[in-house]
Amino acid sequence: MTRFGGPEVGSVRVGSLCVLVASVLWGTTGTAATFAPAVGPLAIGAAAMGLGGLLQALVAAPRIAREMSALRAQRAVVVLGALAVAAYPLAFYTSMRMAGVAAGTVVSIGSAPLASAVIERAVDGRRLTRRWTTGAAMGLSGTVLLCVAEAARAHSGAGARSVRSTVLGVGLGLVAGVTYALYSWAAHRLISRGVTSGAAMGAVFGLGGLLLVPVLLSTGAPLVGSWSHAAVGAYMALVPMFIGYVLFGWGLAHVPASTATTLSLLEPAVAAVLAVLVVGERLPLLGWTGIALVVGCLAVLTTPTRTAVARTARDRLQAEGVLEAEGVLEADAAAHRDVTGSQRSRPPAPVDHFHRL
Repeated sequence: MTRFGGPEVGSVRVGSLCVLVASVLWGTTGTAATFAPAVGPLAIGAAAMGLGGLLQALVAAPRIAREMSALRAQRAVVVLGALAVAAYPLAFYTSMRMAGVAAGTVVSIGSAPLASAVIERAVDGRRLTRRWTTGAAMGLSGTVLLCVAEAARAHSGAGARSVRSTVLGVGLGLVAGVTYALYSWAAHRLISRGVTSGAAMGAVFGLGGLLLVPVLLSTGAPLVGSWSHAAVGAYMALVPMFIGYVLFGWGLAHVPASTATTLSLLEPAVAAVLAVLVVGERLPLLGWTGIALVVGCLAVLTTPTRTAVARTARDRLQAEGVLEAEGVLEADAAAHRDVTGSQRSRPPAPVDHFHRL
């Protein structure tokens, strides 16, 4: 039986929703980190991604065991994704510490869609659609405006950062964007090759979490120094990283990595709004304009096209047997027309008066 909604609309819509919810959860990490100022960025990143990845592997252990042969066949992809998982949080949280929460988040997440598009184009030969290009352009423009607004506000304040610190932070943000794109592509590649999303995410993030354990052991002492710091570490490992990446894995089962990373541009917008509402920061008009462009990007990428809707309606009718019934009726009507027409066009039989007498 054909599944209603079809892969063009229903499946993509579910995948997009999963990625958007994950992005909202990720957008809370910067605000959460402000409640543990004594904990360094390496410890925060190792605790969040490391513990969250190990938890994903633990939950997905039965699936990983069942699909071990498929994972071994793609071990190069698994290792590449795990290395990217291990590098991402170290670069991402250090970027936020050096360039600021908003600028670090915007550069890290904003550069990922372009990196994903390059990877998919070079490795998979995937063509970029005009719709994706339009949405990505809007989203990247919005993130740039948000970054400029936040950078101007940060450098005009009392605790203005040095140019060197900002440049290094932006550079690390670019590294985070590339590694984010890499492990997103790796997970999507595994899923597209027949591995379930749970096994793919569990394997990639579990191995990446193991690589982060030494970093956590060497830098994570402040996390257990107080209950508030421990609560921040537990929240970031359980909610944004574990739940968030489970949702992200579900999303990658329905949308390509380039679309998923573009949808995750919602994360810096959420981070900026939370910084205003929770931390008490002020966002200038330029920043709100950037957020509006990001929302427009999400609308462009998630609104179904007319072609997809028409194809989905046809799939639904086929599943319900309507088209088949209509075909039978049309065939019957055509046959009836042929019979009626032949009867009407047939000349009347001649009357044999001789035999009648």
